[in-house]
Amino acid sequence: MDPDDETRIIHLRSEGVSLVLYSAQAAAPSILYWGSDLGQPDRSALEAMALATLEPLGGNLPDNHLEVGIIPLESSGWMGRPGLAGHRDDGSSWAPQLTTTSVEPPEIGGKGDVLTLGPGLVNFQMSDAVAGLRVDLAVEMLPSGLARMRANLTNTDETAYHLEDLALTAPTPLTATEVLDFSGRWGREREPQRMPLNLGCWLREGRHGRTGFDAPTMTFCGRPGFTFESGEVWGLHVAASANHRTWVERCPSGQQVMGGGELLLPGEITLDRMESYQTPWIYLDHADGLDQAAHRVHDWLRSTPNHPDANRPVTLNVWEAVYFDHDLDKLLRLADRAAEIGVERYVLDDGWFLGRRDDTAGLGDWTPDPEVWPQGLHPLIDHVTGLGMQFGLWVEPEMINADSQLAREHPDWIMSAGKTLPVEWRHQQVLNLSIPEAWEHVFTALNKLLTDYEISYFKWDENRDLIAGGDQHRAGRAAVHEQMLASYRLMDALRAAHPGLEIESCASGGGRIDLEMALHAQRFWLSDCIDPHERQDIMRWSEQILPPEMMGTHVASARSHTTGRTSSLPFRAITALWGHFGFEWDLLALDDSEAAELAQWVELYKSRRPLLLTGRLVRRDLADGSLRLHGIAAKDHKRALYALTCTRRSPISPRGNITIPGLDDERTYVIRPLLIGDPPDGLIPPPWFGSNNQGVAMSGKLLRLHGVAAPLIYPDQAILLEAEEQSN
Repeated sequence: MDPDDETRIIHLRSEGVSLVLYSAQAAAPSILYWGSDLGQPDRSALEAMALATLEPLGGNLPDNHLEVGIIPLESSGWMGRPGLAGHRDDGSSWAPQLTTTSVEPPEIGGKGDVLTLGPGLVNFQMSDAVAGLRVDLAVEMLPSGLARMRANLTNTDETAYHLEDLALTAPTPLTATEVLDFSGRWGREREPQRMPLNLGCWLREGRHGRTGFDAPTMTFCGRPGFTFESGEVWGLHVAASANHRTWVERCPSGQQVMGGGELLLPGEITLDRMESYQTPWIYLDHADGLDQAAHRVHDWLRSTPNHPDANRPVTLNVWEAVYFDHDLDKLLRLADRAAEIGVERYVLDDGWFLGRRDDTAGLGDWTPDPEVWPQGLHPLIDHVTGLGMQFGLWVEPEMINADSQLAREHPDWIMSAGKTLPVEWRHQQVLNLSIPEAWEHVFTALNKLLTDYEISYFKWDENRDLIAGGDQHRAGRAAVHEQMLASYRLMDALRAAHPGLEIESCASGGGRIDLEMALHAQRFWLSDCIDPHERQDIMRWSEQILPPEMMGTHVASARSHTTGRTSSLPFRAITALWGHFGFEWDLLALDDSEAAELAQWVELYKSRRPLLLTGRLVRRDLADGSLRLHGIAAKDHKRALYALTCTRRSPISPRGNITIPGLDDERTYVIRPLLIGDPPDGLIPPPWFGSNNQGVAMSGKLLRLHGVAAPLIYPDQAILLEAEEQSN
């Protein structure tokens, strides 16, 4: 088959989304269309669409029509951000001209009908023999309508190739003139920001060596005013737990693209002959409204083989109860109280290992400290498991303290770009897991813990950025990319050796949350801030890529340790319901009445767990901005649970109804308040609550279009509303 005679059109489609791939006259492939489902147009229709896309030549533009490839190349006439940048020592190969040499599956031909696939994977191979480069590009439509793509670059020349950047792009329409992405800091992760898209490039770079508190998470473009409920959006996510770039570019020549890839440090990737570099997966999420965009990601994650089921154990983390003071008697009494309340997993946090009396020493020495634990962890673990609870343990395998046996024995295992160690962060440095011996040391230590003790869960922390993250064994060459891959391998190897082990990704809270980490970890600690007022937003926007069952959501003490704000128990509990529920609290400080109320919240969570952790997310902002609705509706539409939260005082009395989404228009539901413990402060119920909180019966259509009156509650208060299909 002569590729110069071929024009290939491949149409991927699933769940209301179409992605049309186009490769004309052996050029590098491009995305002809990405958006709402096109149905099943034939080849002539798609060729007509391709023809209709071409702009008129003239106006001081190149003489050939510009094809903005999935990997945009300067050699094609593209003057925006390039998709491939690199060079050889003699300065050559910096402007390659990639052409498609093969496509798989093999039935994709150039002269027959267009190949239409449902969910499916297409592999393109491109090359430039003169530049000595080959690129294998994978584009996949997942069953949920989420798409993803990644590229693998191979140096086929005899001389070394220094790769600077390899990124992938997808087109968006010029009508998508508003951008939504996220920023943040420690304790205030995933802060949304919206802005108009103007000419030029909106570029976000993460240079933390981990995903980062300020990561854009999912960057969206859409028509102005898109909401949770509606508005066409195009989203892009770089699934890399290291340095990364994401951008949206609107060019004066009329093109608009979203792009992303790993951010490579100077000299980080040098490819000798037949060596390769693979990009992270770049995810593409087209939807009508942000809720549907979230559903596409949730549905895909729930289909992956390592995804946790809905039977998520109620968890107690003892950090805020004991900190570094590991007194066995208190820890045993905490376990007794936890079991009484209904806790199903008990987690011992930082402070258990050799020399770890504070955060200045011990990281790297993963054996129980005999001064604190003369019998090892057996007395505590045996007691916890004897009470019917799982046992979990905090670890930070990628980090090292200078004051540790490991650092004294292997100072060359500390990441550094030069002879001087990087600035310390939380009294620690980064252990270079790309060194095989260092990786093996950590694997052996953690594997021994899992073998010697009945541990079912690791809270896996990463408490600093990778500053000057170089490999001392290679003259300080940047090694952030290799560190990321080594971390994935370590998690996967431990889980393979100990099936059923669950790993929570924690990075000073929410500093490592991305869709690649979601394939290696089963739970995410969203933030070190557990103040429910702050968590309302942190959880709301974390759900854009994480389903509830992967989000660690805890009830803490009344006075927040990070903000100083005091909150009622119902507000803290209602906020924590919408994920993997648990506590980070000194349960021994509770009086009997508080413990009894807490046990009621645990029982509520357990009884609603199948709904909360398998259903469909619904989020709504209500008219005056002071109230918000958050809920989960069952996929069979039989029931739903909602939290109505007041975030601030409104300048107007909350007139108007709350419309209730997620139900079947044709069924009748009883909607009622669900109260546990003290009612929300300031509650004045509307008449539809009824004298015994029995609620009112309405059709799903009436609830969706007309709704019900909002109760009056004070700020930083919430109330649960439950809708159940009325039995005949």
